Amino acid sequence: MINIIGLGYIGLPTALMFASHGVDVVGTDYNKNLVATLNAGHTTFKEDGIDELFAQAVEAGVKFSTEYQSCGTYIISVPTPYDKASKKIDPSYVVSAVETVLDVASKEATIVIESTVSPGTIDRFVRPAIEKRGLIIGVDVNLVHAPERIIPGNMVHELTNNNRTIGADDPRVGERVRELYSSFCKGEIAITDIRTAEMTKVVENTFRDINIAFANELAKICRSDGMDVHEIIRIANKHPRVNILQPGPGVGGHCISVDPWFLVGDYPELARLIRNARETNDSMPDFVLERASEIMGANGITDPSEVGIYGLTYKEDVDDVRESPTLQMIESMARHLSGSACKVYDPWVKDDIVPNQVHSLGEFLEGLRMVIVMVGHSELRQNPSLFDGLVILDTRNICGQGDLVHKL
Repeated sequence: MINIIGLGYIGLPTALMFASHGVDVVGTDYNKNLVATLNAGHTTFKEDGIDELFAQAVEAGVKFSTEYQSCGTYIISVPTPYDKASKKIDPSYVVSAVETVLDVASKEATIVIESTVSPGTIDRFVRPAIEKRGLIIGVDVNLVHAPERIIPGNMVHELTNNNRTIGADDPRVGERVRELYSSFCKGEIAITDIRTAEMTKVVENTFRDINIAFANELAKICRSDGMDVHEIIRIANKHPRVNILQPGPGVGGHCISVDPWFLVGDYPELARLIRNARETNDSMPDFVLERASEIMGANGITDPSEVGIYGLTYKEDVDDVRESPTLQMIESMARHLSGSACKVYDPWVKDDIVPNQVHSLGEFLEGLRMVIVMVGHSELRQNPSLFDGLVILDTRNICGQGDLVHKL
């Protein structure tokens, strides 16, 4: 049996995938309401294929509990926030989970940490927590890092097909963990040491963040001199060795927007490009606000209640709002007093999480003269004329062209 600790966006799909492929699984989370919802037969977030996978796992016997189990293998998938002032990781959730596992673990148990951590976190915080118990790593307990590599919106496919990395002190332990993940993973599973596995995961997301920052900075440059950034990117990308991404209103989610800060926090004098990229991407919600203000002025719109914000999630077709650029923009608007008057709508977000949020497209459109498109949900991509007749600030470049359509 394996005990998966943390049943959020990563832990739950992982537990379901193992269970549906013949592994005896108990998923554990401290959140009693979450566990009760799962035991009642309901998933806790929307995701393509998750309900079908949940049904298969339930039929296979997956269990959910608030209690840690006594067994030989643990997979820890708990949050790893960071301090926004120092940019350093907060390892407390991981350390706490490891310490609780040690209270119940079988002799020679293997603890697999899936949570993304900064390079050296396991050496600095997890090993000392184990050794403080008088346990010898590699004898009394085995320690492994297997960072997740999936993205909301395509979790089931990526869990099955993405390559993975297993970091272990002992290659033989790494092989056993690789065999476990091979029960469902069709991708290549590389075995390396723990610190390399830590660094590899953070570097992957940092690479993507830097590339997004280039596109966003390019958008600002082009806007300053009246050039069309999308046309420039389209033509530049015809070069066989150029692949510039599209600019957008910011970077959200709990990977790309967070992981690079781990390197900035640990290597403040060295990670200068990484810091600049993060600051560029974090500046985009305010840049959108500036563009919105310009467009409102040019169109004689003075009443914020005539402006709507479309999209609350950090990316299209998910219900995940973590680090959402829209939430960052609304927070900035609130500091300028008038933001709370704007109407907000997202077809994927059913709970009220911001002021003036509505839950139907008809109610959203009523009385609007302008809409700020922050997220490219399929609802809009499949009907790009949805907001025809309104002034549009299209931060995702999906609403076509026209006198009323404005880009970043």
